[in-house]
Amino acid sequence: MSGCVWGAAPPLLLEALGRLWEVQAPLGSGSSASVYRVRCCGDPRAPPGAVKEFVPPPARPADCAEYGFRKERAALEQLRGHRNIVTLYGVFTNHYSANGPSRCLLLELLDISVSELLLHSSNQGCSMWMIQHCARDVLEALAFLHHKGYVHADLKPRNILWSAEEECFKLIDFGLSFKEGNQDVKYIQTDGYRAPEAELQNCLAQAGLQSETECTSAVDLWSLGIVLLEMFSGMKLKHTVQSQEWKTNSSAIIDRIFASEGVVNSAIPAYHLRDLIKSMLHCDQGKRASAEKALCSPFFSIPFAPHIEDLVMLPTPVLRLLNVLSDASLQSEEEYEDILEDIREECQKYGPVVSLLIPKENPGKGQVFVEYANAGDSKAAQKMLTGKIFDGKFVVATFYPLSAYKRGYLYQNLL
Repeated sequence: MSGCVWGAAPPLLLEALGRLWEVQAPLGSGSSASVYRVRCCGDPRAPPGAVKEFVPPPARPADCAEYGFRKERAALEQLRGHRNIVTLYGVFTNHYSANGPSRCLLLELLDISVSELLLHSSNQGCSMWMIQHCARDVLEALAFLHHKGYVHADLKPRNILWSAEEECFKLIDFGLSFKEGNQDVKYIQTDGYRAPEAELQNCLAQAGLQSETECTSAVDLWSLGIVLLEMFSGMKLKHTVQSQEWKTNSSAIIDRIFASEGVVNSAIPAYHLRDLIKSMLHCDQGKRASAEKALCSPFFSIPFAPHIEDLVMLPTPVLRLLNVLSDASLQSEEEYEDILEDIREECQKYGPVVSLLIPKENPGKGQVFVEYANAGDSKAAQKMLTGKIFDGKFVVATFYPLSAYKRGYLYQNLL
């Protein structure tokens, strides 16, 4: 999501959809919009949101922002309801913007982006579980929006975000999207993730020439192929895909990346992923478009378990606290109840606690599971509780899958 210019600083409060919202922090900005994290006032259990405000760039017509707003609104309204596409809650006008009334979108607040996950991977690449999870979620989103006739046209790591509540990846930022056969912008996609046909079109446009063909949904498959290759390798590939060697023989470069000793991944699943990526990066648009049916690929038939690193990096509303209780405290009912109350009191400092569970038997014996109303609160708690001394012990706090917690699946050991 890109976002909003409120003047020197954002307002403390914002009225939208008949409710007051506290503007908490900036999330990002683009050439014509900025995004801010907001929380509904008076309802601590209401999920936080993101406001994207459209403001015309300097020295450009004011109707540019209005056009961008209308375009993204139309796309999100037509694509509403898919679990792998950011949800539009509503639209409103901010009458108190420094530059006069401005148009805004109120969106669901998502969490860490694939771009941030790549930074955390320290050039080691993401786990196969995370790559498979991301690939499946994005392919399902693309299949849906392409069926609706849309091309996203700006798929990149920054525009794929994790939903902590739904435990899936979602696509955001439809500012460059268009209906296939009705391309209204010539400069699409971002350097490093731009398909060859889009690159050619951009070059012709810069020279003042008209391209004979418009881009199709195949450009999104190319971008996803690069994203997955970066997730596997842990490397940014912008300069690689712009090199002459790539243009001459991209398949050889992909093979080299998968054969690298520095990449630690299991062999057979890696080969399946390699073949999937090659199909997405095929130079022929028609063959590339067929990769959208890749959910039948052998790569998706392999069950992967998340690593502890995945659970730490991908937030959920549930925390698991380790190294808190001793066996003796579990055996004494009075001591158990006292500790339970102490933990609840400490955890409530960071947000409303929906539920708190301390199993007395395996699985999960002695672990503390704390469910917050939203992932924002659990993230604050995880940061503050990690390393905290409780009853003479250093607490370890990790996120825990909400779906597993709700079903009563409690892992005895770290994955």
